[in-house]
Amino acid sequence: MSRATLYSFRRCPYAMRARMALRYSAVDLNIVEVSLKAKPPEMLALSSKGTVPVLQVDGKVIDESLEIMHWALAQHDPDNWRLLGDLEGQALTAALIEENDQVFKLYLNRYKYPERHPEYPLEHYRTEGEVFLRRLEALLETRAFLAAAHQSLADVAVMPFVRQFAHVDREWFAAAPYPRLQRWLQGLLDSELFVAIMAKQSPTR
Repeated sequence: MSRATLYSFRRCPYAMRARMALRYSAVDLNIVEVSLKAKPPEMLALSSKGTVPVLQVDGKVIDESLEIMHWALAQHDPDNWRLLGDLEGQALTAALIEENDQVFKLYLNRYKYPERHPEYPLEHYRTEGEVFLRRLEALLETRAFLAAAHQSLADVAVMPFVRQFAHVDREWFAAAPYPRLQRWLQGLLDSELFVAIMAKQSPTR
């Protein structure tokens, strides 16, 4: 396999989860940090969507973060993030990612930027987002991670979005009734993997 190139933006949650999977899978990777105000023409030539992440490897282009994660894990998955042999865990993973990407992300965007969505106050969007937080808290009552006894695809795919939600109002999140979710999030934020993929790089001009 030739060296892969990932067009990324450090603080984008979709790019975060892609970078985590690629690093975990030990993919030989060149990361191009993108300035969202001046997107590189070579990235736009690969993907007309104009959004990160975009992975170019072996003549193929993958421009959806979840597809990048699945591709990476197909190359190397030493700790069984895919939960092979655990059909229940795989089904739960798929359901959590779908709810995260299709529902929770919608309320996260509105909670983060309530001025763009004046139909309801900020608290309304936070309350709607809490539906997902409560589901995660309940899952963590019986184990340390969301879909299995060990860290897996579900945790890494969902965590960047929970992180963003928590950072909208850190004091509120710290006082919220989600102690297991708070520990889970902090553990992932403190992990060697997450610290490594958040190392700053200068945007490519």
